Amino acid sequence: MARAPLLQLSDIALTFGGDPVFEDLSLVIQGGDRVALVGRNGSGKSTLMKVMAGLVEADSGSRVASPGVTVGYMEQDPTMEGFDTLGAYAASGLPEDEAYRVDMVAEGLKFDPMGDPKTASGGERRRAALAKLMAEAPELMLLDEPTNHLDIEAIAWLEAELKSTRAAFVLISHDRAFLRALTRATLWIDRGQVRRAEEGFDGFEEWRDKLWEEEDQQRHKLNRKIKAEARWAVEGISARRTRNQGRVRALADLRAEKAGQIKRQGTAAMAFDGGSSSGKKVVEATGLVKSYDGKVIVNGFDLTIQRGDRVAFVGPNGVGKTTVLNMLLGQIEPDAGIVKLGTKLNIAVFDQARAQLNQNMTLWENLASDPALGVSGKSDQIMVRGTPKHVVGYLKEFLFDEAQARAPVRSLSGGEKARLLLARLMARESNVLVLDEPTNDLDIETLDLLQDILGDYDGTVMLVSHDRDFLDRVATTTIAMEGNGQAVAYAGGWSDYRDQRSDRLPDAPKSVGKQLSKGGKQAGPVARKTALSFTQKHRLDELPTVMEKLSSEIAKLEDVLSDAELFTKQPAKFQKASDALVERQIALSDAEEEWLALEEKAGS
Repeated sequence: MARAPLLQLSDIALTFGGDPVFEDLSLVIQGGDRVALVGRNGSGKSTLMKVMAGLVEADSGSRVASPGVTVGYMEQDPTMEGFDTLGAYAASGLPEDEAYRVDMVAEGLKFDPMGDPKTASGGERRRAALAKLMAEAPELMLLDEPTNHLDIEAIAWLEAELKSTRAAFVLISHDRAFLRALTRATLWIDRGQVRRAEEGFDGFEEWRDKLWEEEDQQRHKLNRKIKAEARWAVEGISARRTRNQGRVRALADLRAEKAGQIKRQGTAAMAFDGGSSSGKKVVEATGLVKSYDGKVIVNGFDLTIQRGDRVAFVGPNGVGKTTVLNMLLGQIEPDAGIVKLGTKLNIAVFDQARAQLNQNMTLWENLASDPALGVSGKSDQIMVRGTPKHVVGYLKEFLFDEAQARAPVRSLSGGEKARLLLARLMARESNVLVLDEPTNDLDIETLDLLQDILGDYDGTVMLVSHDRDFLDRVATTTIAMEGNGQAVAYAGGWSDYRDQRSDRLPDAPKSVGKQLSKGGKQAGPVARKTALSFTQKHRLDELPTVMEKLSSEIAKLEDVLSDAELFTKQPAKFQKASDALVERQIALSDAEEEWLALEEKAGS
């Protein structure tokens, strides 16, 4: 007997501000579904997810969740009013005897449950919202950009958790690697329609392009038919009889069909202009030492960046990546060591906080009040790489309409703010780009375009990102900041870094300074040769973290069960903790056996 779906939307219609977001939308989520929800920025992904969560009521249609099914939603900007700590917010949907689950999730996500929501960063609030959802463990999880503001270590933890869950989930994310690893089906929002493919994100672009090709063919056939019917109408007008009026009406219908077709949204007209070349040597850092509050950021760090290099900085949140960038730009003084900047540098910075944008000013004012562009704030024109352009016309190149041009920046989505900041940067000449978390909130098509133009950019790029796919496509050298002042240079992007890493070698250097070349010829430590496949090597690398996590959870559960009165006072909590303890002990034993088998194979 077929099981009822977890969630079903039927004939949903929704209108915002007079414009339809969805019409005649129907979809079904089954148990065990692992779905990528994709679409352009502004296409309605977050709105659809809120409809699925029951937080936004459609104008018409129905939303039906099967009896007893719990649906959990992780929103991008959670409201935490009334909660003294992040942990209290995360545990607010749990029975008191299951509050310990928040501590387990918090450890994996590396956030402090005792943090104050009033002073917490956007990333900390996002982690608390994710911890709340993971601790509640609903049958259907709806996750809206869960990887934003997470470092690669936390993303890997979340990826492993979602791989092992029995719950169904729907994901909105710009992180290709994350979507490829987790999804088995794809929901694509395109011009108010939702299509579903029964394959994961890995096949999305091929599927999308095939549908677009079929659409273009149909449009071409329709255009030819309209031309033929229009020619008949002109040539046969004097001899037309009543019986031919059907063809006249059919021509009118064809023209109405043509007018009703919704044009696909194009890509932003993005381009960086390298302008005049910088000197051959862009940055030379020697013996850099920097500490904050007793925490060592770098210790004896040497680095030379040449013109044309693409250098990525990776590592956990809080390890000091942005601090190192600012030292290399001369904006922060090192405690010791020397930084020499090259000649003829023209630096453009994309900051992760989007601090260059005034949230209360309009898009127009933000562009027209940029001293770097030589405009005062009242002008209707700006200089775009030496050429005057009307502000609205330039904004349209970045997919903003005239109404948005006069709206405050605070009304924009995260992806739209990122696009506006790119518009500011791309209006000016530069030969050094500093990109601090540029991928957050951008849709996949805009990311593709950004990657392409960085590949054609004549200048030098320094970037911080947690997007593994973006790093692989852009970086020629990766600086891995691993804590305690260690910073190691590796040739290539993220996957190359993972392949070259050799933590288990006893003679592996703890800190390495490298001179970098555009070809990435100077590599970091050489990885040992093993009999393992790439997947097995990756699994061998992550198993120690898995075992450490399980051991920590076992210790917490044993601490809960150490209460001698727990069984008599709270039998339900005792039973749940006992079951969880047995489950994790079995998982730890399995992980240890798997590690031993892989280690033995690697040694062979």
